[in-house]
Amino acid sequence: MGDKKVPSKHYHYLKANFPEVMAAVETLGATAREAGPLDKKTTELIQLGVAASAQSVGSVHSHARRALAAGASRQELEHALLVLVSTIGFPKVAAALSWIQEVSD
Repeated sequence: MGDKKVPSKHYHYLKANFPEVMAAVETLGATAREAGPLDKKTTELIQLGVAASAQSVGSVHSHARRALAAGASRQELEHALLVLVSTIGFPKVAAALSWIQEVSD
């Protein structure tokens, strides 16, 4: 798996039609990640868990790719999701595990 981020078709649409908003969103995300002591891998694993709890397939794909690019192993992705079973429930975790499989295979 390469480190290159592959934006979705919808992301390209948003960027083309709302460039100022998308620039602000991207800047806010980067600023928040850089505001504290957590490393990139850790912040991506946290965001992966939140994406799973929201059942956002695109966000799970995106944060799984980013976590892998930041040095996370597939086992770390899976563990980050498995620890959520008692919080968000097995069905949501199982779904998210299948979505990370789509980007890590």
